[in-house]
Amino acid sequence: MADNSRAPEIRSGIDAFLKERFDTRADKLASDDPKYQALVEQFQFDNWIESAAKRVGQLQVVTHSLKPIHPDAKGSNLYAPPESLNNHSLVGSHTLPADFAGDVVGNAAALDVYKFLKLQFEGKSLLERALENDTELAKALSDNPEQAQAWISAFAAITEPRGEHASHTRGKQLYWLVGDDAADVENDAENFHLLAPLYATSLAHRVFQTINHDRFSEESKEARKAKREGKYAEQSVRSYPNLAAQKMGGTKPQNISQLNSERGGNNYLLASMPPSWNVRDIRPPLKVASVFSHPGVFGSRSDVRSLVKDLKQFLETNPTSDMHTRDLRDDYTAMLMDELALFAMQMHSLPAGWSDDEKCELSVEEMYWLDPGRAEEDIAFREARNSVEWADDIRHRFASWLNTALGGKLPLGDVEFRHWKKALAKDATHQRLQDRDRRWMESLTEDLTNLPGGDDDE
Repeated sequence: MADNSRAPEIRSGIDAFLKERFDTRADKLASDDPKYQALVEQFQFDNWIESAAKRVGQLQVVTHSLKPIHPDAKGSNLYAPPESLNNHSLVGSHTLPADFAGDVVGNAAALDVYKFLKLQFEGKSLLERALENDTELAKALSDNPEQAQAWISAFAAITEPRGEHASHTRGKQLYWLVGDDAADVENDAENFHLLAPLYATSLAHRVFQTINHDRFSEESKEARKAKREGKYAEQSVRSYPNLAAQKMGGTKPQNISQLNSERGGNNYLLASMPPSWNVRDIRPPLKVASVFSHPGVFGSRSDVRSLVKDLKQFLETNPTSDMHTRDLRDDYTAMLMDELALFAMQMHSLPAGWSDDEKCELSVEEMYWLDPGRAEEDIAFREARNSVEWADDIRHRFASWLNTALGGKLPLGDVEFRHWKKALAKDATHQRLQDRDRRWMESLTEDLTNLPGGDDDE
């Protein structure tokens, strides 16, 4: 019977690895030098594997590490491969591919052991084979099954945490509300979970590699050149505005982790900021009585016109009254309210007090809504704004505008008007555009009724 064992090939790969390291260390030593003879003995196969099996205890392979949180923290690190994590729709370590890069923390002087475990044979690393208790690896390591098993067990333990899970005084901790009452201090244990966040180092490394490829690879350079010249390119152009880099480890990035060392201590931070509008392109609504005049300042916006057109065409088909119809109408309505929130936030980005211009002809209710910053300096404006419930007037104006915009073939009247008004009062996105003292949000409490075309109960 033919011998199909892969052990000799694995052994040959390990021998080549040891020879390369020996040659590098012994390059400048004479063969009669005692140091040379010591290296020869050190790199004998059994001697080096025995030493590596002992030194591997100084290392831990991880996917989530603590030292990036604080370099002096000495708590637990975790090895949680993607397949062991819960799958969900957000980007996280669970989205990493099968060939993700595990990181290594511990004694930097023992990193040669991890390089040994990263050796690949037939698409699988020696570490993966050790974790699988691979019989071919056992045969390659030793003819003595007990000795081979002991070494494999030692190497496989590199993914295991050292001791019990523990945090550290220099690590970060935060309380996460899981109960209903954050002020119920007598039942903190039930209302909160104490979290000790770790750094998703394997995910950070893949992000770093991806961004560097998009910024510096030859394919990306050619794609950007084609874009400048108005030509076609196979690869899309990706940019990362306001990208920042966090340095970890100072002059010794290897003290943080192996992957951090490979990145030179650089860890990219993507911009996480609210939208920034160019105020020069946003003009105050002057010389108009209302932003809801038809079509009006708000209704003339291209995205708003498009949404109104689509919603109108849909309603004009006289759709059947079912859940799908109501959901689709609600989606259109929600997008319109998002546009209203965006419009208001853009008005808020204008210099406070713009509504005090003599050319501003808006009603006071719309001034209160669109220029809340004026209340900080204008005492009379602030007192007047706080003395009236102006939010209902804005809802009234929005409902009237939408009824008019959807008019024509549609028999819209008081029922639809009340619906638009209540829908705006209910909408969570619209609530977020309200003034800084949250008075608006307190008034938005009415229930949402069915949209036109559904089972209206009014």
